Amino acid sequence: MLGTIKPEIKDQFLAAVADYNKSQKCYTVTSIPGDRNLTFLQNVTPMYAAKNAPTIMYTLQEIPDMADKVMDWKGTKLASLAPSGLLAAANIGGKQVGVPSTAEAFGLLYNKKVLDEAGVDPAKIKTRTDLEAAFKAVEAKGKKAIHFSAIWWSLGAHFTNIFHANAANTHEGRLKVLDNLAAGNAKLSSNPVFKNWLATFDLLKKYNRSEVNLTDTEYDASIADLTSGNYGFLFQGNWTEPNLLQATPGGKYGIMPLPISTDAKAYGNDSIPVGVPGYFMIDKKFASKAQQAGAIDFLTWLYTSPKGQHHVADPATTTGGGMGFIPVYKNWKVAPTTYMSQVIAKFVGANKTLEWINTYYPAGLQEEVGKVSMQQYFTDKISAADLATAIENAWKGKPKTWRGEKA
Repeated sequence: MLGTIKPEIKDQFLAAVADYNKSQKCYTVTSIPGDRNLTFLQNVTPMYAAKNAPTIMYTLQEIPDMADKVMDWKGTKLASLAPSGLLAAANIGGKQVGVPSTAEAFGLLYNKKVLDEAGVDPAKIKTRTDLEAAFKAVEAKGKKAIHFSAIWWSLGAHFTNIFHANAANTHEGRLKVLDNLAAGNAKLSSNPVFKNWLATFDLLKKYNRSEVNLTDTEYDASIADLTSGNYGFLFQGNWTEPNLLQATPGGKYGIMPLPISTDAKAYGNDSIPVGVPGYFMIDKKFASKAQQAGAIDFLTWLYTSPKGQHHVADPATTTGGGMGFIPVYKNWKVAPTTYMSQVIAKFVGANKTLEWINTYYPAGLQEEVGKVSMQQYFTDKISAADLATAIENAWKGKPKTWRGEKA
């Protein structure tokens, strides 16, 4: 397998691989480290050219690019156990090219202890105005309001999704926004949702008390800040929870919506983005039938066996633990127990969720927007008008993969 799902859970994933390898004598799974400085396609394309492709791969936006190279999951046990709604993004032309790993949520994370001491109730933050008041309340107690991360993937995939998920209140309406961007017809500077989103971006920049860091080391710095007890908020996702709990066992870290409007009734103000961060694919061009069968067996063991489910859902600990994933497959036996996962379950149960439109971004788009225009705006190198133009230019001419166009 290429990689370890995510670098943040490398040790926990490799522990699962080791247990699987010990559980049977037919197959051996190994992890091939990729180059984190390269995109998924930059990693796998040379491997395919050398006829040495990994058997198991894991990705999201690049799924359309891989559809002709990987097997169809239809008819397998895992595909039958996955909710149909979570399979949709990996169904290309009727072919089920991937199965989901988990559901993830992102938004404003918070250190519950810091907010409690400041008298801030996240459930009462309904508007951007309320959010600024919360920032001020945290700082009045001598703490720092927020660590706003400048890491490119957080800006390019997750923060941009806050705009796209709020851009319309229907799925088709949101895809039409992408249509207009790809066609070069969008005028973001005059879009009221974009202007609200940008005002929220500015608010987070204003109250950001962390040192701006544009490199990948920023992730570890953000974890250290939130767990230090000196920061109230962090814009990130629940994939941070294993790292947060490893740093502070017994800590309580929640998640709340990032309101982009001053109107409490505005669409999306009370919801968090929830979606599938990636899908497992199995090579069909170079993998033998036995390798394909082993890949299916490993992933089925991981998500259906008691031991595998513990590796998936148990929280991380200072000595290892599990991956802390939110279960998405039917007949799941191991319930998540962490505070953040319970908060997310409440949002999901109340249907207060936003779509992951970033699932539909063309390959490379989030890197282009995140590493260039978003980071430039974060560091005050370009104006708001420049940012709007840069995002428009990044989208213009891109294939409408969400409409079935070839990448």
